[in-house]
Amino acid sequence: MKIFLIKSVPKTQWSSYKPLNFSPKPLTVLILCIGLGLFGLGESLIITASLGMSPWTVLAEGLSLATGLSIGVLTFFISLGVLLLWIPLKQHAGIGTILNVIIIAAVIEWSLPYLPHPEDYAIKILQIIFGTLMVGVASGVYLIANLGPGPRDGLMTGCQRVTGLPIAWVRVLLEVTVISIGWTLGGSIGIGTVIFAFGIGPAVSLGLYSISIISKR
Repeated sequence: MKIFLIKSVPKTQWSSYKPLNFSPKPLTVLILCIGLGLFGLGESLIITASLGMSPWTVLAEGLSLATGLSIGVLTFFISLGVLLLWIPLKQHAGIGTILNVIIIAAVIEWSLPYLPHPEDYAIKILQIIFGTLMVGVASGVYLIANLGPGPRDGLMTGCQRVTGLPIAWVRVLLEVTVISIGWTLGGSIGIGTVIFAFGIGPAVSLGLYSISIISKR
């Protein structure tokens, strides 16, 4: 149970000493990029399962219906809005924040045509669960690198520090809030959305715990 009660991002021998570090160790950057690549791949697996979008995409779709702007444009504005929320939370950006946007988008763009689009409902569900676990573990990898989280993960860690709640609980609360707003605005949800919303928090905690244990060996 203590896996799901983690309240901070662990530090390892390859973690950067601070997020705003413009000369990190090559190993730290390599591990960061691996984590971001796996994150994008996990997101792609959820998309190709075709049983519901991730919560932040539901929000973008809902805002698109309300404003007439495209989902892509609104995803960009949502990211900017989330970064503005970092200010009162005293979060710090870094190389990882920038690479988060670039690498994850590139991996999703490249991988979508090559990933399975299952027809069987049970396989779709398994693919969503696996994709959610992959996103969670990958989040643990790149967060421990400590080169700056992505916009949404920075919001998660900032809210955790302010509230003192376990990371798993904070992430679930954020995802459910985003889904609720997006759905109210007309965004579409599915079983995949629900699985991601309630599974991503524990998955991130599992990733953080596993990577910290492995790094100590």
